[in-house]
Amino acid sequence: MEGDGLFTIGALARRTGLTVKTIRFYSDSGIVPSTDRSPAGYRLYDIHALTRLDLVRTLRDLGLELAAIRRVLDREISVPEVAATHADALDVQIRTLRLRRAVLRVVAERGSTPKEMDLMHKLAKLSEDERRRLVTDFIDDTFGGLEANPEFVAMMRAAMPELPDDPEPEQVEAWAELAELTQDPDFRAAVRRMAEYQARERAQGDTTGLHHDLTEAVRARVGHALASGIAPASPEAAPIVDDLTARYAETFDRADDDDLRDWLLTRLDTAADPRAERYWHLLSVINAWPVPPSLAPVFTWFAEALRAGTGSSSTAT
Repeated sequence: MEGDGLFTIGALARRTGLTVKTIRFYSDSGIVPSTDRSPAGYRLYDIHALTRLDLVRTLRDLGLELAAIRRVLDREISVPEVAATHADALDVQIRTLRLRRAVLRVVAERGSTPKEMDLMHKLAKLSEDERRRLVTDFIDDTFGGLEANPEFVAMMRAAMPELPDDPEPEQVEAWAELAELTQDPDFRAAVRRMAEYQARERAQGDTTGLHHDLTEAVRARVGHALASGIAPASPEAAPIVDDLTARYAETFDRADDDDLRDWLLTRLDTAADPRAERYWHLLSVINAWPVPPSLAPVFTWFAEALRAGTGSSSTAT
């Protein structure tokens, strides 16, 4: 029949590489209907059917469903339109597969229990908006109704977890830990206490912002002391403590006396929860930011020095 410009189903199978059973299915479903019948009742197909079948095979190889292919063939939608839609769907599938791969790597490395694996997978599968909402709710609950430092609150709202499409295992692990941390009632209460302290300070006139320069001064001076093996209660620590207390007195417009030291200790103790620093560490890992060095050792040293009364006779007792 090929000489008449028509093909039997067997000839069509040989030309396309599809099975006779597959072509018969497409024909029965109306996707590639036969053009005619032979006197013996066998299906015959013309060149247009062959072209249509080639398109069906190509679209199926690309993963399109038959319903979408039928709409293309019926010219309800164009090939570029269906290709764009399918590409978007594949993007979602690829992101999901990459995420599953990262979760499985974490589970393999940590030896996680099935419960931990399930939790990690559920948290990691949250959409970007859902991840933001978890952190936003935490911030709203912590700082809501308080006149806390607006610059600090704005910084927290701007720093949202942005899990990449192809996350590293440590990013998935960090996200799971961050999600659990923000839902921890004890952590929320601790941060709320910090926020309440900030609000009281602002009510008493502290509007000096985030004190980045002051923090860097503590990091530099105490970091050098730690590297040099200087103990907080040693005479060698006295000039460091005197310099830092003087800086705090100047920044906050306070007298450099015993009351300043008491106030400083209260301030340091209020902000001493290591989970607060852990929060920023996890955010940095998730977002692939440079992980800031821990401030806990330097502020612990500074607090110990203040408790030991290290410093000049005008401020120590």
